Amino acid sequence: MRRTRQRQAVRNAFVQAERPLSPAECLDLAAHDVPGLGIATVYRHIKQLADDGWLVTVALPGAANRYEIAGLEHHHHFHCSECDGVFDVNACPREIQDMVPRGFQLESHEIILYGRCPSCRLGTSAGRPEPPKKR
Repeated sequence: MRRTRQRQAVRNAFVQAERPLSPAECLDLAAHDVPGLGIATVYRHIKQLADDGWLVTVALPGAANRYEIAGLEHHHHFHCSECDGVFDVNACPREIQDMVPRGFQLESHEIILYGRCPSCRLGTSAGRPEPPKKR
């Protein structure tokens, strides 16, 4: 697929955000580069970028899918219950294998933490949550 300003704006949104985005969040960021960008165009480019393997789906129980750049190291997610933002958690419990029932074989896992991000917790949200500080 050829590169267009819209497609590049969608890619840039994910690179700049450094976290999983919903299509609406992507639109908010990408519209800075391409005013007048529409949500249907964002959905189309997200689908194409996922089909190309550049994005992967982040599925959240009871919530709309988010998307993030493919190829990241194993990580989990934090879902803010107030602003609905999703953030990467760059940690994994080492004892996860100990939780597997006897006789079962673990093939993969996903841990989602729920709570409030720093911006929402402090009441400073300015329309876009800040990612938690990396440890």
